[in-house]
Amino acid sequence: MKLGFIGGGNMAAAIIGGLLQKGFAQQDIIVVEQQEERRAWMANEFGVLVVDSADQALAADIVVLAVKPQQLRAALCGLPPLRPEQLIVSIAAGVRAGDISRWLRGHPTVVRAMPNTPALVGAGITGLYALPAVSEAQKAQATQLLEAVGSIVWVESEAQIDAVTAISGSGPAYVFLFIEALEQAAIDLGLPAETARQLTLQTFLGASALAIKDNSTPAELRARVTSKGGTTERGLLALEEGGMKYIIGLAARAAAERAQEMGVLLGKEGC
Repeated sequence: MKLGFIGGGNMAAAIIGGLLQKGFAQQDIIVVEQQEERRAWMANEFGVLVVDSADQALAADIVVLAVKPQQLRAALCGLPPLRPEQLIVSIAAGVRAGDISRWLRGHPTVVRAMPNTPALVGAGITGLYALPAVSEAQKAQATQLLEAVGSIVWVESEAQIDAVTAISGSGPAYVFLFIEALEQAAIDLGLPAETARQLTLQTFLGASALAIKDNSTPAELRARVTSKGGTTERGLLALEEGGMKYIIGLAARAAAERAQEMGVLLGKEGC
């Protein structure tokens, strides 16, 4: 399987690094990158062929679209027709699969992927949606590609990718905000900054690991920590009075709505 990456940004680098760690051959990867300094870095870092023209990359079995969403239409509209059997995998946030197909002269085999930033350390999760013409074998190829940087989930409709964007795509920022707030609370309570950071990060790491390993629901896990009349109960009451669950739901809905808006905005123009 030959891979061609159009765009050599951080997410492309994360995927390539993950693939190479899993034994994928360097000679089977080619990257198109316009910035000379970035080309040199990627070639040195990964030992793959990095070029400034899309011609060679377009010969690959799978073409990964890894340019910025605002640049994707211009990058695709000038390309020659692809072979019918080629799979297109886009990691450009917000750009709908149908619009990508349209810009590629109706190319039918397009998978839209929504990875998240923990992919940069191999701990990501990616939502995937395929147009109807994508075969099961091609879905397996897309799965292999994105599993290089973490877990994957397939969704049945493209609208669900907007929900994926709101939860796992934007979700790390929500978590970082909670980490920031908890760390500051620890400092305000008199702990040294280094101790506050260590306690906060390890608490998030440990709680996530427990939730993954334990088959209990989050509500059941929370109940185990919450003794009647204890400190955790008092803290949770403060969070509930502040409307924490409602605010999180509000944030997710706002992010999903923005994802829908971006899809319409980015896809409104033709070639």
